[in-house]
Amino acid sequence: MGITATQVKELRERTGAGMMECKKALVETSGDIDAAVEAMRKSGLAKADRKAGRVAAEGAVIVRQSGDNKVAAILEVNCETDFVSGGDDFRAFVDAVADAVLIGMPESMDALNTLSIGSQCVEEARRSLIAKIGENVQVRRFELIESAGVLASYLHGSRIGVVISAKGGDADLARDIAMHVAAINPQCLSEEDVPAEKLAKEREIQTELARTEGKPEEIVEKMVDGRMRKFLAEITLTGQPFVKDPDLTVGKLLKQNNASVARFVRFEVGEGIDKIEENFADEVMAQVKGA
Repeated sequence: MGITATQVKELRERTGAGMMECKKALVETSGDIDAAVEAMRKSGLAKADRKAGRVAAEGAVIVRQSGDNKVAAILEVNCETDFVSGGDDFRAFVDAVADAVLIGMPESMDALNTLSIGSQCVEEARRSLIAKIGENVQVRRFELIESAGVLASYLHGSRIGVVISAKGGDADLARDIAMHVAAINPQCLSEEDVPAEKLAKEREIQTELARTEGKPEEIVEKMVDGRMRKFLAEITLTGQPFVKDPDLTVGKLLKQNNASVARFVRFEVGEGIDKIEENFADEVMAQVKGA
């Protein structure tokens, strides 16, 4: 039977695949569009599985806040190249997943993957996107943050996102704190939140360093105490100098405004992912030598 341009157009709109691929699928299913969609999804799944092992360290961080500012969703979605991360297809997928997370409030990644995006679940849409753009795509992580009184967020482009849940103060203060977190990247909220093992290991390192300087043991102890105070100030949000006014710590800024931070979440694209650095010249030379 003949395949019409209208059929090809409809299949392209439903799958996002190329014209020739759509026409081929329609020929194989005798013009049955639903069957063609199913066949192409199955094909897409196979392509997605083949690409699953490829490193995806680019992408985007996105934040969504509810209309009543009671809850925010922050998530990171990865792809392989920054070219794809700026494309309309990838951005539309990221936006749709963020909306679904805020509405569905999933408790795990497994639950997130079953959320609906139009006629597909997130996992199906992800695999379809892989088949379309030819790159591995992963929804890497997400967090849902409830307001403790004031909820604010900050996005630095699409690479760094921060959500702050604060008690007291106002939205402007919370946003300033979010900007600080984006810029300085504190590891913990306050000294009380630093793991005991981390403190013990740092004290051990600083003690050994001080002893190599040949100081008496009582001096070593005082030196280590001072260095530990500096260490804690560097890694805790409340101990850090405020990025907009280095003469003021974040802790003092919060105290001046009768405020406190209940929780903060900071995502940065690709952090913690081992990315393969490729050298194009070396790659070409290796191919030449192997020829």
